[in-house]
Amino acid sequence: MTPKLSTEKNRFIADRIYKVKPSGIRRFFGIAAKMPDVISLGIGEPDFTTPQPLFQAGFDSVLRGVTNYTANSGLMELREKLAEHLQNLYGVSYNPEGEIVITVGVSEAMRCVFGAICNPGDEIIVPTPCFVAYEPEILFADGIPVTVQCKAENNFEITAEEIEPRITPKTKAIFIGYPNNPTGAVLSRENALKIAALAEKHDLLVISDEIYDRLVYGAEHVCFSALPNMKERTVLLGGFSKDYAMTGWRVGYVCANAELMEAFGKIHQYDVMSAPTISQFVALNALEIGEPFVQEMHAEYNKRRKLVVSACNEMGLDCFEPKGAFYTFPSIAKTGLDDETFAERLINEERVAVVPGSAFGKGGENHVRIAYCKSYTQIETALERIRKFVKKL
Repeated sequence: MTPKLSTEKNRFIADRIYKVKPSGIRRFFGIAAKMPDVISLGIGEPDFTTPQPLFQAGFDSVLRGVTNYTANSGLMELREKLAEHLQNLYGVSYNPEGEIVITVGVSEAMRCVFGAICNPGDEIIVPTPCFVAYEPEILFADGIPVTVQCKAENNFEITAEEIEPRITPKTKAIFIGYPNNPTGAVLSRENALKIAALAEKHDLLVISDEIYDRLVYGAEHVCFSALPNMKERTVLLGGFSKDYAMTGWRVGYVCANAELMEAFGKIHQYDVMSAPTISQFVALNALEIGEPFVQEMHAEYNKRRKLVVSACNEMGLDCFEPKGAFYTFPSIAKTGLDDETFAERLINEERVAVVPGSAFGKGGENHVRIAYCKSYTQIETALERIRKFVKKL
């Protein structure tokens, strides 16, 4: 039996836990899991499996008997290849010896970063809507997330002018994530340069989550640490889950200057020792031979993106054209329902799961996140069900 939850604080539970709300994504995932006929457009997980030529490298490492820990920072071959990869793509140079740590996904990377930089009461500026884990990870480190609401009329792209009024003497960093989850927005070079200048002006770190860096459509991905004078004050987060369809392998990375990395590494070495060895070999192989698979998946996501954006606008759910990741973020305001009610009724009445925009923080209200990670055919079916639901309203 599931124990009843007390409405009063339990003295054995830390106060910081009560500051964190349960994930809105997981809530609708749980509902969908109980309904076998649901088409879930709620979870941001590629429907592609990890390509066989990539995961074979992991199996081969096991057959060779390589099942022990790696160095705390990860396989040197992987760090060297990742440094080469970032140099080739964005022209930013990292020393694999002291400026790269391989982590258990970006989630663990965030934990290391915020645990290392936050003193109690330090403020981290977070543009919203944003991925549901950003604010909780700051709270778990006893920091204070200071949210800045992005505007739908600006296609959810944050600006330096919106950030600067929220800076105080307690501000330590600006935390951004582009391409953005949940909106699919990208950050223009012009706005990135202005935010970089703001960070220099106020002596702030910029923590840049770029997990979707290769999933950009008809636009440029701006690697924040590659901007002039920004490598030393940028913490770059990335990983293999989305670009290479490697969610379950749990491989991410954090790149920063050696002094910061030494601090992050203290938490990393005590929390996890090292990322899974088998997964690191798969990640290494992904960097070596995975580009054709990235391009193939990119092309398919782009087809789905166009389908969803066109259908949403056609049925009256106003949707700007997202240029990154694999999400659309249409407004459901014209239906007369709030986003929670819309999502609940849609899953119960038409068996389609989406996530209420309010789950992603301020600015997400009256929107829903649609993840186009299912097959084209399933998305077509889901859109027909959504169209039927909207027509009823």
